[in-house]
Amino acid sequence: MSHIFGPVPSRRLGLSLGVDLIPHKTCTFDCLYCEVGRTTNRTITSSPFTPVDEILSQLDNRLATCSPDVITLAGSGEPTLHSEIHHIISGIRKLTDTRIVILTNGSLFWDDAVRERVLGADLIMPTLSSAVSSTFQTIHRPHPDLTLDCIVDGLKQLRSEFNGLIYLEVILLAGINDTEEEMRALKPLIRQIQPEKIQLNTVVRPPADVCAKALDSRRLEEIKLFLGERAEIVVDIGAAQSAMARDTKGKGLLEMVRRRPLRLKDIAHSMGLSMDEVESLVKGLLLKGYLRRQDHSGEIFYMGNEVGRS
Repeated sequence: MSHIFGPVPSRRLGLSLGVDLIPHKTCTFDCLYCEVGRTTNRTITSSPFTPVDEILSQLDNRLATCSPDVITLAGSGEPTLHSEIHHIISGIRKLTDTRIVILTNGSLFWDDAVRERVLGADLIMPTLSSAVSSTFQTIHRPHPDLTLDCIVDGLKQLRSEFNGLIYLEVILLAGINDTEEEMRALKPLIRQIQPEKIQLNTVVRPPADVCAKALDSRRLEEIKLFLGERAEIVVDIGAAQSAMARDTKGKGLLEMVRRRPLRLKDIAHSMGLSMDEVESLVKGLLLKGYLRRQDHSGEIFYMGNEVGRS
């Protein structure tokens, strides 16, 4: 199984080479908005889900064929559940000087061991979408041992110990956490966490639950102004399209599948790539919403979505 995907264009990071540390779909949350789908293994127990040497070997091979802007630990579940993530980070440092990013829901930083494991990253991007416990429960459907208070305390402790950058993501859902009351409660908590950036996001891909609805641009702009100068709206496919233009292999793959559906072996043959490299490219483009797959006569074909999402 390939643990590496992309590089894929990211609205916030440029070309991002993804490292998927967790089996699908193992997470601490079961979020309404998750584009990866419903959580099938909801847990707060860390484990060495995938071998470190295997991940680093695959990453080393992929880096020989691409030059990403960042390496992002993310993918099919919550990456901080991997009990060896610190060894993965230190291993990446030996392979490349590319910035290391952790894309996380931020739910485990109350655990001293988890915080210690992530301190070697350059940028951590946790999520905090509500300061109201009932809303938090509605949006994230967390593991029963997780509470909003312990998660917020963990984020504060992370800020005091982590020397890198923290970009705090706020996922906004229409009719759920977009009210004035929600924003008035959230703003002081954000001030206590002191992130370098507050990144406002909403639903841009098919979510796990149809209750998750996108917020309109007018309301996003109002919330941005309310939260202050560190806030920015990141729901903009323009930056992703610009990054995609630099990813010639990803662009070439998309141009082919927009013409007709193709199997992995068809793509590999047409582009002169190994199956491992094709699997990596396809996985990344699926996760970012640029591709969709379809079963036909017992085989899987890939085709392009009309609107790529990032």
